[in-house]
Amino acid sequence: MTVGEATIPATTTEERRVALEAIAAEVRACSRCKLAQGRTKAVPGEGNPDTEVVFVGEGPGQTEDAQGRPFVGRAGELLVRLLASIGWRRQEVFITNIVKCRPPGNRDPEPDEIAACAPYLRRQLEVLDPAVVVTLGRFSMAHFRPGERITQIHGSHAPAPEATGTRDALAYALFHPAAALRSTDVERHSYDDIAGLPKVLTEARSHRAGSSAAAVPASIAASEAPTVNPELLAAQPATPGDDAPTLF
Repeated sequence: MTVGEATIPATTTEERRVALEAIAAEVRACSRCKLAQGRTKAVPGEGNPDTEVVFVGEGPGQTEDAQGRPFVGRAGELLVRLLASIGWRRQEVFITNIVKCRPPGNRDPEPDEIAACAPYLRRQLEVLDPAVVVTLGRFSMAHFRPGERITQIHGSHAPAPEATGTRDALAYALFHPAAALRSTDVERHSYDDIAGLPKVLTEARSHRAGSSAAAVPASIAASEAPTVNPELLAAQPATPGDDAPTLF
């Protein structure tokens, strides 16, 4: 649960849901940095409060700014396809960004903007307590794996710093889907890299001290190898309206 900027343990699905919504409400009303002045809607994040995997991107784009949801434009469509390639769906994970409001013209977020949003992301991670944080792009990577280069470490994992709000989590680096849309080589690497994510989740579970695997949807729990589940893929939403947010 959250009270103001304090976070206290949330141990049930409903407690996590309420805590995440409390953070989301603060994000929607936030005026900590200049990005608030130009936004249409803030984009707190959305997903399964019981997930073990959190995806963290850079910041909202134009479509996300209009809808108040993360990764719902072309990059989001590719992210859904990447998840489907390992038999997962976006409703089974949690998706958010380093900054919660759209930078003008989709420019890079500035250091003061990242710093202003950092407490929100930290508190979300404290509530979710993920086993794996998937970083999408260089700004997210730099937050969880400072000093490294995305071109050198994509498809690899390292312990996430506890200062980010995680506990015994692994940070797994992927290219941002928007970069994959601009380059067939990056898109190929993205499919290759995400294929290793189920095994990273298995490794992360084994390293979480004194805890058993958290409750997750069966399609994730069963994904010990990067294979596609035909039945799950057949159930993928045919229209955007069916791919509704599962939390906010």
